[in-house]
Order: sequence, then C-alpha cells, then structure tokens
Amino acid sequence: MRDFEDNEKNDFFEDASEEPVRAPEPKRPEWQPDDPRYWEEPEDEFEHLRPSPGMHWRFWLWVGVGLISIVIVWVVYSRMFNPYVDDATQYGYVESIEKRGEVFKTFEGVVLPYKNLMDTTRSYDGDFVFSTSDPKVAAKLKEMQFANMPVRITYRKYHTAMPWRGASPVIVVKVDSVNERNILPPDRQPSYLKK
Repeated sequence: MRDFEDNEKNDFFEDASEEPVRAPEPKRPEWQPDDPRYWEEPEDEFEHLRPSPGMHWRFWLWVGVGLISIVIVWVVYSRMFNPYVDDATQYGYVESIEKRGEVFKTFEGVVLPYKNLMDTTRSYDGDFVFSTSDPKVAAKLKEMQFANMPVRITYRKYHTAMPWRGASPVIVVKVDSVNERNILPPDRQPSYLKK
C-alpha cells in the first residue's frame, strides 16, 4: 500500500509547469437589510488608486503656486505693458523736445497746454510732460516747436514709466498741426482770434 501512495506523490507523467487547480473562493455572504452588516460599505477595489491624505496638501500647494503666478503675471502686464489711458488728446505749444537716455535713447518733451495758457481765471496747472520713442513723431514735434504753431498730440498713459518707452508714463503716438481758431469754442476765444 505504501508503494501505491509513493507512486501517487511522484507521478512522472504529470507536467511540472502545470499549476495545481485551486479551490474556488468561498462566496461572500449576502446580508439581509435587518442585519447591521448589510449597511456597511464594502471594500472598494479601487482604494489603492485614491491619493493618500499626504498628497492633498501637495495638490493644493501647486494650485496655490499656480494662482499666485497668474496674479503676478497679470499685475506686471497691467502695470507695465497695458495703457490705462489710450487715444487721449492734448492741445498746446511745444516748449522743448530732446533726446535722452543712457541705454535706451528716447525723446522727452514738454507741451504748454493751450487751455492753461488761455484760461486767465485759474492758476496754471502745469506743463504736459511726455516721452516718445518714435523718431518721426519727435521730428514733427521739433518742426512745430520751431514754427511756434499749436499742435494736437495723441497719447497713451501707462501706470509706470519703462526705460525703453521713456522717462515719462505719457507716451505720444501721433502729432498733428492745428489751427488756433479750431482749438477753443468761439465764446472762449481770445479777442485777437475773433477778427
């Protein structure tokens, strides 16, 4: 009988690479609604894919860093590169225009505002100081200065001055000559222009 059991253990015809047959897993009991175990949450088979509690703070840290970066970029763009006044005009006489700068050469100038010169009831508000980097605009301003003619300048105003734009936050983009009679309304014109 012993030989027979040894032969059963050492079956030489059985393939060694073949896996032994496993017994089926026992069926999970199905609980009834009156049993408290019925209402327990079963184990989630995807639990291992959920981020661990330590991962949440890293996620929110990256979200915070991203939001702060976006805010910084927006503030820098709006303060330095986006004009807050665009397509504005000023009338007056060019007092001076000169080329300045150490690294970035720009044209800096001063216009005496026409309304301040003709208004004798109020104190003088001050000169209109501007910059421009366009040589054509600077040449036209210089020409109007030498001709002693009034000009209408179109400008943009930024929050801050940047070295490549000039020393002033006011940047002139266009210059036109203008007739003195067309600047002020007829009732506000001085007597020498009414003739």
